[in-house]
Amino acid sequence: MTKLEQLIEWFNGKGKALVALSGGVDSALVAYAAQKALDQFSIAVTADYKTLAQEELESAKRICAEIGIRHIVIEYNELENPDFVKNDRNRCLHCRTELAEHLLDVSRVESSNLIVDGTNLDDLKEYRPGIVALKNIGVQSPLAEVGLTKMDVRSCAKEAGLSVYDKPSNSCLASRIPWGLMVTSEKLKRIERGETLVRQLFGVRQVRVRDFDNYCKIEVNMEEISLLKDEKKFLILKKCLKELGLETVLIDLDGYRPGKLNVITD
Repeated sequence: MTKLEQLIEWFNGKGKALVALSGGVDSALVAYAAQKALDQFSIAVTADYKTLAQEELESAKRICAEIGIRHIVIEYNELENPDFVKNDRNRCLHCRTELAEHLLDVSRVESSNLIVDGTNLDDLKEYRPGIVALKNIGVQSPLAEVGLTKMDVRSCAKEAGLSVYDKPSNSCLASRIPWGLMVTSEKLKRIERGETLVRQLFGVRQVRVRDFDNYCKIEVNMEEISLLKDEKKFLILKKCLKELGLETVLIDLDGYRPGKLNVITD
């Protein structure tokens, strides 16, 4: 039995499943497996909580159309949660605790007995307090339970024909703001705008604009840093970001690494 078949098999006999779908490859694969195993007894749920980039929301919608799974988008504003906005090291815990409450509400309305997410085996090796919050309400992680790493997920997604199989990893926009600096709507908008500009101007695939209040650091993959050396394009980027309140724009020569701000602010 292939790993993809094992994942689909995991859902057999599980009743009605609610899949927390972010727009990335991990949760997309879980949604695919749920739909294959349970058909109309599977539902994908995406939370538009105002710290999710618009392109991620659009990606989630495209994924569901590809898979043929029913899709529910729930809306609420994390910026109304003072515990989240203060941005301490438990920001993700506060975020996922609130998400869990909304998922439970949808689960009750839909009479679903199972909520699953896209946590893979590699995720369990990192500092991710949000995973704990979801586990506390009984959310299960079929990718991790079947033993799928991120590499396995991409391989299975390609085998399944999912268009997002090689989509760069992403996370909520608030993850670009170091712990201790308040999360605001203004910062989230300029981060999203900045990352869009970097992709459009330089053609990079993976980018993070780390917001330090009045300056920012641009992170891209090591093999793409040379693309940022176009001075004319970089001046355009600096001008646009300055108009958004970022006086100084730096390039992080160490390149992109997930969770880097967790290290910076320790």
